[in-house]
Amino acid sequence: MNIKKLEVGFLQTNCYILAGENQSMIIDPGDEADRILEAVSGLQVDLILLTHNHFDHVGALSAVVKATSAEVAIHPFDRIDIAGRELKDGENIPFDGKEISVIHTPGHTPGSCCFRFGEYLFSGDTLFSGGWGNTVFPGGDEEAIFGSIREKIMSLPENLIVYPGHGEATTIGEEKPLYF
Repeated sequence: MNIKKLEVGFLQTNCYILAGENQSMIIDPGDEADRILEAVSGLQVDLILLTHNHFDHVGALSAVVKATSAEVAIHPFDRIDIAGRELKDGENIPFDGKEISVIHTPGHTPGSCCFRFGEYLFSGDTLFSGGWGNTVFPGGDEEAIFGSIREKIMSLPENLIVYPGHGEATTIGEEKPLYF
């Protein structure tokens, strides 16, 4: 599995491209559609996963969908018209002979989700290296985000590599002392 990170837009949102042997996907096409499409040139993009519905994570979505015809998936609490698939907590999505697990982690937004794929966790704006997502925007809930992090994320293996929505990668083990 090849994972490529692009920092896009003025908020430097992390857009991830996962390229397997037979399938490819994009997580959070936030901005700079041309750069994203150049990065997936030659790949068959089957799925676009959205961690949540903030402009800096979905800004390039329409252009990327138009160019790739990929299916779009998001949690129903963050529903947008272009999404064709509603994600459910605990759902496993087949991808390139393996599975991606959906973990609903409300707090940053009501529909925020993290995606676990093998030894990787794509955490959107729920968990960052050294911090957590902002809860001051409409739908944000500080109590909910800390509950999501403590109950759903920190129970995962400590060696899990966390790819956040902004900034650098970390591990569950590195972040655990912040929450307990």
